[in-house]
Amino acid sequence: MSDFDLATVDRLLTTTRAVRRRLDLARPVPRDVVLDCIRLSQQAPSASNTQRWRWLLVDDPRLKRELGAIYADGIPAIRRSMEQTAHDAQTRDVYDAALWLAERLGDVPLLAIPCLAERLPDGAPLLLAASAFGSIYPAVWSFQLALRSRGLGSTFTTLHLLFEQRVRDLLGIPADVTQVALLPVAYTKGLEFRPGRRPPVESIVRWNRWDARGDVS
Repeated sequence: MSDFDLATVDRLLTTTRAVRRRLDLARPVPRDVVLDCIRLSQQAPSASNTQRWRWLLVDDPRLKRELGAIYADGIPAIRRSMEQTAHDAQTRDVYDAALWLAERLGDVPLLAIPCLAERLPDGAPLLLAASAFGSIYPAVWSFQLALRSRGLGSTFTTLHLLFEQRVRDLLGIPADVTQVALLPVAYTKGLEFRPGRRPPVESIVRWNRWDARGDVS
């Protein structure tokens, strides 16, 4: 048995979408609301309980404009990916929304950059890389869920990492800190979001062995 309201929890989990066009660029985002969401994200698990999360929150208009200009330099990369992979209407819509955001990132009320207070060595083995990024991604997702529960939206982007050093120089990020994403944060235009279209769960699950087509136990 559980004492959670499962209907509410399930709705939160299935309707926390990647929000781009529905970000309200005109409505300010209070700092205390964002801090509440980060406070909740601190309860996420991390490898060896290291909790090496750091957050850089950018709401200064000049810095947002400059960061947006750097991000926009990645638009050709979005277009190339679109040409190579957008073979269905849903995927094309995603890329169209990504282009829309890339052209307006500097106008988003707040930009959140989650970071790790460490650097992976060059050629880091898979175990080390998985442990490092697996130590912060749960916190990032918790942050996004907390935003959604408060009427705000976000989307997980990494395009700015094409220009990591430029962003580091602009925002004074130390050399021993790793940026892992950039999330535009804003109130959403409307609160109703639907679950995304996904394949049947049975089509992505294997039981016990990868080559099994059913439970072979």
